[in-house]
Amino acid sequence: MRTALKAVIVLVAVVIFFAPPPPGVAAVVMRTTGLVVFAVGMWATQGLPEHITGLIFLLLAVLTEVAPASVVFSGFTSGTLWLVLGGLFIAEAVRATGLGERFALALLGRFTRSYPLLVGATVAVGTALCFVMPATLGRVLLLVPIISGLARHVGFPVGSPGHTGLVLAAISATFQIGTSVLPASAPNLALAGAAEAVFGIHLEYGQYLWVQFPVLGFAKIPLIVAAACWIFPARIERTVALARGVPMSAAEKRLSIILLAALALWASDAMHGIRPGWIALAAGLAVMLPRVGVMPLSAFNDNIKYGPYFYIGAVLGLGAVVTQTGTSNALGALVLPALALEAGEDFRNFMLLAIAATIACMATTNPAQPGVMAPLAEQIAGASGWSLEAAIMTAALGFSNIVLPYAVPPLVVGMQLAGIGFRAAARYTLLVALPSILVLLPLNYLWWRFIGYFDAMPKT
Repeated sequence: MRTALKAVIVLVAVVIFFAPPPPGVAAVVMRTTGLVVFAVGMWATQGLPEHITGLIFLLLAVLTEVAPASVVFSGFTSGTLWLVLGGLFIAEAVRATGLGERFALALLGRFTRSYPLLVGATVAVGTALCFVMPATLGRVLLLVPIISGLARHVGFPVGSPGHTGLVLAAISATFQIGTSVLPASAPNLALAGAAEAVFGIHLEYGQYLWVQFPVLGFAKIPLIVAAACWIFPARIERTVALARGVPMSAAEKRLSIILLAALALWASDAMHGIRPGWIALAAGLAVMLPRVGVMPLSAFNDNIKYGPYFYIGAVLGLGAVVTQTGTSNALGALVLPALALEAGEDFRNFMLLAIAATIACMATTNPAQPGVMAPLAEQIAGASGWSLEAAIMTAALGFSNIVLPYAVPPLVVGMQLAGIGFRAAARYTLLVALPSILVLLPLNYLWWRFIGYFDAMPKT
């Protein structure tokens, strides 16, 4: 079955690639769309390992000249990718020294009386990090070894429902709640950058939080917890606490200092201007240095798994290619007239745009989605009669949801680190996405209506 599905994906991609473009559409758009269908299809069905699919996409994009090599490989010059590399070093150091388990027990050991209580506490920690650590990948790479260590202590080995539920809840919270806190995730920043570059609108921290956090953030917390407890039921047979009288090793102390310094720099990036990726890279190198670090230099070759690094590089490259070739604009021009937005039909417009924004994430991945949606804001505002700010913010209604894991690179990285399969993660993300769309989106509409966001700046 899977072999047949992969064959269909490849066939469809080839047909689109070689198909003559319709009137008004450039040939490069068709070729790019064919490559994107291949990559997204393989990611969605796990036809190949994520990083292998990504490397094939990069190779094909260069060979077929849909974009210059500088665009195709632009992800490897991004600070986000170096955040991944530094984070991989840090995650391995946290695991190897045992500091992850110590932190987990110190932070969450008191909540091990029941599995739902532990899941809730884990989600709370993931949410809190959104306000002090600006990069989702950094939070995921820090959280996964800590949560995995705690899971082992309460009797949940890797692959067990309890382990899977705890890790997925933590990752889901730190991404999905983070989409409602402006500097906390890449899609937010991409949307803010597009709003400023295209329309000269500056999205402020307080405004964004006021508009998005009450529903897309806070109201989603119970869904994340309930879904983990329902689809991955488990029972804690023994409670644990931090062992007293066991001093930290010298390696744990050094790693703690490195982590605290990195967290302080991440939390204060608005003051010093150093990008999160460079902070992560510096911290990752510090854990590898002789005398200063905590791992032998041989760990660079023997212990670090580099699949996530190349996967993220490919995702960033895909987004750049889709934008540079005009494929995102062509997709928007195709979809927007089909929505048939009407002034005065606010609820209908809101739901249609939210669903379209969610589908756009599945076609281009969450980080790349603002590049598709943001340039359409003026047309959306004109057709719906909304403020331009409200039209821009509709993009967040889509990238705040996770329908399938492949669309959210930090989630895939966390899955790989924790040994969680695509099928288990997809069951969870779909279970959270369904009530998010059916319940939280209408609730979010009522919130926007209450604060007057469709026709004016929101009340504060």
